Amino acid sequence: MLPTSLPVSRIPPSDQAPPLRWGILGSGWIAERFVGALHAHTTQIPYAVGSRSLTSAEAFAQAHGVGTTHGSYEQLVTDPDVDVVYVATPHNFHHDHALLAIAAGKHVVVEKPMGLSASEAEEVIAAARAAGVYCVEALWSLFLPKFDVIRQLLEDSAVGEPVSVLAELGEWFDGAHRIRDPQLAGGPMLDLGTYPVMFANWILGEADDVVALGTAAPSDVDAQFGAVLRTARGGIASLYSSIDTLTPTMATVGGTDGELVLDGPFYQPGGFTVRDHSGASLRWEEPALAHTALHFEATAAARDITDGRTESPLRPLDDTLSTLRTMDRISAALSTTAISQEA
Repeated sequence: MLPTSLPVSRIPPSDQAPPLRWGILGSGWIAERFVGALHAHTTQIPYAVGSRSLTSAEAFAQAHGVGTTHGSYEQLVTDPDVDVVYVATPHNFHHDHALLAIAAGKHVVVEKPMGLSASEAEEVIAAARAAGVYCVEALWSLFLPKFDVIRQLLEDSAVGEPVSVLAELGEWFDGAHRIRDPQLAGGPMLDLGTYPVMFANWILGEADDVVALGTAAPSDVDAQFGAVLRTARGGIASLYSSIDTLTPTMATVGGTDGELVLDGPFYQPGGFTVRDHSGASLRWEEPALAHTALHFEATAAARDITDGRTESPLRPLDDTLSTLRTMDRISAALSTTAISQEA
C-alpha cells in the first residue's frame, strides 16, 4: 500500500563518520573521484596512494591532496599507518589486489566487480573471512540515501510484491577506451552491466533461468547484451547494457500494487516516482551529484570497521556472489549467441 509520505533516509551524514586512514590502491579515473568525494564531504583521510611506479603515485598525490606515496602496491598494503585499502585498479586486477591487501591484514573496499567471476569473488571472501578483516564490494548505489528510501518502500510493500524489473545502462566509448580492451576485461558486463544485474538481483532475488543475446565489438569484447531473467517465484527482469550507444539509463520495478520508476541514471543520486494502480503517487527529488556521492560507501565502511563488523549490511558478501553468479550465467549464454557487428 502506498504510504501517505515517503520515508526518511536512514543514512547518517558522511561528515559524522569516524575518520580512517585510507590507502588508495590505483591511480586512475575512479580513484580520482573517490578521493575527491572524501575531501569534499567527509573527515576520512586519503592517507596514501600506491601505483605501479613512484612517478605516477606522486603525480596523483600532488593533484589530489594525498600525503604519502608508494611506488608499488605491496608497499601500500604493508604501510602500518593505512587502516583500510580501497582497490581501484582495472577489473582484471581486483581479485589479486584484494588478496594482496587481505594478506597484509588490511580491511578492504574493492571496486566492483570484486572479481571477474563468482569463483574469484569467493576466493577474496574466503580470504577475508579467514583473516577476520572487513571486506565489501564498492557498489556505491546501494549506499546512497535514495536507495535507502527505496529499500524502506520495498520492506513496507509500497508497491506490493515486486514481479518485474526493467533496467538498462548504455554509454558510448571510443575505440581507445579501456572498456574496449579484452586484456582489461572490457565490454559492458563487468562494468556498466553490473548495475542492471545488481538491481534485478536486489529486487527479485537470484534468477533460476537466464536467456541472453549479445553483439561483439570489433575489438572482440561484447558491445551490447540483452538478458531476460526469471526467478523461482516467477519474477522476470529484462536487462540491457551497451558500450556503443547512450541510453536513458532508467529502471522500473513493477509490483502487484504499483510501480517504482527511477529516473536516469537510475544507479546514481537523482529522482524517482512511486505510484499505485489508482494513479496516486509520491515523488523523491534530490540533486544529481553523480560520482561526488561516492563518499557514502566510504563512510559506511568506516562505521562498519569502527563497530567491528567484517561485512556490510547494505551490500552483504552473499549478495556480491549472487550478482556475479548471474553475470557468469549471462556471459555463458552470450558466448554462444554473440554475433559480430561486422558480420
